[in-house]
Amino acid sequence: MAASLHAAAEAVRRGDPDRFAATMATAAPLRDRLWPLYAANLEIARAPWASAEPMVAEMRLQWWIDALDGLSEGREPPHEIGAGLRPVAPHARHLIAVAEARRADCWPDPFADTSALWAYLDQTAGALYWAAAEALGAAPEAETGVRSFGAGAGLAALLKAWPELTARNRPPLVGLAPDGVRALAQEGLARLNAGRRVLKGDARAALLPGWQARAQLERARISPDPFAPGALDLSEFSRRTGLLRAAFFGL
Repeated sequence: MAASLHAAAEAVRRGDPDRFAATMATAAPLRDRLWPLYAANLEIARAPWASAEPMVAEMRLQWWIDALDGLSEGREPPHEIGAGLRPVAPHARHLIAVAEARRADCWPDPFADTSALWAYLDQTAGALYWAAAEALGAAPEAETGVRSFGAGAGLAALLKAWPELTARNRPPLVGLAPDGVRALAQEGLARLNAGRRVLKGDARAALLPGWQARAQLERARISPDPFAPGALDLSEFSRRTGLLRAAFFGL
């Protein structure tokens, strides 16, 4: 089990360094509850990009949906992180929801409107943040707020990735003007605010991966060209001090 948890942590370190840094800033006894969730999420996020053929990409997602569903019956996925996923079983339904929503990533069609985009962010980032909070003992009544925070953090990550997605001919929305970006960023900030104080005790660590989101959304809100190279990047000093402040004092 220790080896498989190490494999999950190493997968997150290699593939999602910001989430890895946030988890390392979490109290050591809590990390083993988070590594499997984050490693599984990473594999789910990668699956739609594993092939240029949408049907093949959907098959990869379906493999993970079936594998996560099998956890409830004690079956471990035949994967390098498979044995480490046993702690995920009580929360697998959230990751399955993430995988189902990620079917949209398999296809080149943009979202119809911002409402569809927010629904996607709730079902992907929002569901992951709630799975992490649940794993750390959050009360059920915190779900709405945590998912709101997760969707806001997910928007910040998506805005940062937007130029690359556009370069791949996969813009999430077509023709999004700077005013539209500012409106999205403003709503993202409101969603962060709605969820930042709903967790208590150990569960608050579930929000740490969103430590950069507020600053990134503020930049998107005021930038004349939020999709310019590096427009939403934070300095290494800001990133490090922001994470330390969030770990000690909360978001």
